[in-house]
Amino acid sequence: MTNGKTIGIGIVGAGFARTTQIPGFRNCPGARIVAITSRHRERAESVAKEFGIEHVANDWRELVTRDDVDLISVVTPPATHMEITVAALERGKAVLCEKPMAMNAAEAKRMTQSAREANVLALIDHELRFLNSRQTMRAMLQKGGIGRVRHCNYVFRSDYRGVLDRAWDWWSDEAMGGGTLGAIGSHAIDSFRWLLSTEISEVCCMLSTHVAERPDKPSGEMRRVTTDDEAKLLFRFADSSLTKGATGAASLSVVESGKYENRLEVYGSSGALMVEETGELWYSPAGSAAWRPVQVDQDPMAPGMREGSWSRGFTAFSCAIVAALSAGRKTVEGAATFADGLQVQLALDAARASNKIGCWAPVG
Repeated sequence: MTNGKTIGIGIVGAGFARTTQIPGFRNCPGARIVAITSRHRERAESVAKEFGIEHVANDWRELVTRDDVDLISVVTPPATHMEITVAALERGKAVLCEKPMAMNAAEAKRMTQSAREANVLALIDHELRFLNSRQTMRAMLQKGGIGRVRHCNYVFRSDYRGVLDRAWDWWSDEAMGGGTLGAIGSHAIDSFRWLLSTEISEVCCMLSTHVAERPDKPSGEMRRVTTDDEAKLLFRFADSSLTKGATGAASLSVVESGKYENRLEVYGSSGALMVEETGELWYSPAGSAAWRPVQVDQDPMAPGMREGSWSRGFTAFSCAIVAALSAGRKTVEGAATFADGLQVQLALDAARASNKIGCWAPVG
């Protein structure tokens, strides 16, 4: 995987991959999507036909053994991440794993150890790190643009699972790793860690399931939902060069009507910063009682993607991955490593423990 060689990519999964990973990698110079597989072969065949992908593998085991595949992109439910990822790493393949990294910290530790032993590129898909607005925000924070950080807020609001007749799927199944905490909470936690260059020390969490049943697609009968569709979290951060006694909060829901929001706010001793789903970045000097726009170039988006920050972030991230592999590098500057994924998983585990016991839980 050096000296400008075309990078062969194998895709495991045909859902989110169809709208994001496949268009993203197709947009990257020096990349070729070689093969795809999915739990439902007919779905993989349909996506392969749509995008001109030559090979449809019978399963992921066949995919990871292909000599023409350099990178495995794991875009499957979290319950399957560890097995696929470890097998790919043992074959010497580079891996991009969807978040949340695993079902729990024990799985994440095993994956991290496997990546260390394989000594290949191994990353978690926290694509929001690659948005110009968030990178500008981080640079301003690191340079002391708002002084010492006191508090952070993360707000995610969507109603895409608020429709009562939406069919039961893996997202409804705790055993498969579904739910808002893992899917969105992992991004909130990674964002806080990355922006502040510190760890979360304690978590207090309340998980709720507002849509308790959904219709089974084959039978139409109602099935119980075992995952959360709303997560409320409080955080305490370890002290660092940016933080001292800093706290945080996250309000995450996929059943809230109104304007779609994916907003991150950081408040410091001399001002505040806020970034929105649109990519707009705002700065408020202390005492100004107003937000002022910060000029940031809009991120491009690969053809065929859905409009959104996730798409724009992955457009940049995917090409950074391909460029690194083409040059023989095993890292991508600024990307979330498996070690980062493990730290996020520890915080997620603490959040679930907090929800169960009804009080603060330590991370780690």
